Amino acid sequence: LSRRRERRGTIGSAGATLWFRLGGFPVPVGRMRRWRVPGPRLLILVVGLGAAASSEPGPVTCGSVVKLLNVRHNVRLHSHDVRYGSGSGQQSVTGVSAVDDSNSYWRVRGKTSTVCERGTPVKCGQSIRLTHINTGRNLHSHHFTSPLSGNQEVSAFGEDGEGDYLDDWTVLCSGTYWVRDSEVRFKHSSTDMLLSVTGEQYGRPIHGQKEVHGMSYSNQNNNWKVMEGIFMKPSELLKTNSYHAEL
Repeated sequence: LSRRRERRGTIGSAGATLWFRLGGFPVPVGRMRRWRVPGPRLLILVVGLGAAASSEPGPVTCGSVVKLLNVRHNVRLHSHDVRYGSGSGQQSVTGVSAVDDSNSYWRVRGKTSTVCERGTPVKCGQSIRLTHINTGRNLHSHHFTSPLSGNQEVSAFGEDGEGDYLDDWTVLCSGTYWVRDSEVRFKHSSTDMLLSVTGEQYGRPIHGQKEVHGMSYSNQNNNWKVMEGIFMKPSELLKTNSYHAEL
């Protein structure tokens, strides 16, 4: 399984397409459905636009590549090679309404200095990293003020997926595992701030994109849900569990 990116349009546009090569054939994410990959028994589900998920929702697993929707404001967590003009000056993180923008894909990984094996279900209360696919930087926060709302800045940090302990986020959800169709919150492990959107909107060069920041209290602004993505089949750990559904 290899990945090929085709860039179209400008930063923040909906014109970029993410392609994946399966069995030697390039296929755009939005048109993919279900594929069996030759070799090891690995089955992945690619949820494109309008594609149906399995009849029983499965857990989110390490190695999965997902888009995360802020339920209140209907924007997807997004980043790009545009830096903040204030605060840390690091790569900015925003929310976008476009469904098909490849800059909204994030890989689910274990917390800093750990390895979470591909296909391992993410537990409620577990700390993870979210690595931006197109730039290789991790979702990050720290004691800088966000440019629009004055809340805590959220940025993308690191190189090739390696940053520091401020990249760790705790998944807050009910039950045992983070389930794909459930709403969850992400609490920054070092500062206890919740990943949030409250509607403030940027001008140029990322006109129309909304600020993503950290808030100290829980409300509907910090509810997130998995949408499109590539979901790794759960590992053997779940064979006796109620999530024994084909992904």
